[in-house]
Amino acid sequence: MTYLLYIAAALAEIAGCFSFWAWWRLEKSPLWLAPGLVSLALFGFLLALVDTNAAGRAYAAYGGIYIAASLGWLWLVEGVRPDLWDLAGAALCVAGASVILFAPHGA
Repeated sequence: MTYLLYIAAALAEIAGCFSFWAWWRLEKSPLWLAPGLVSLALFGFLLALVDTNAAGRAYAAYGGIYIAASLGWLWLVEGVRPDLWDLAGAALCVAGASVILFAPHGA
């Protein structure tokens, strides 16, 4: 369930940030900002649902999932296929995030 929350949070954050990118860098309508703000609020809510004893740990572990999800966005939305180095880096980040999240802290 934790990974699903992280994936949903990552998609919400990326979509929200992309709305600002589209408005500013791609010269889209300012109306793109409204769903972007909703998406960023959803991101914060979803990340707060992660079952951990410290917010900083939840954020640190989330970082690895965010990186992998960003490469998925790169490929599926922007049409740029990640290369081997992108995938290797994302795999390392997800492994690191898993260590942070599931290690027996305080044991």
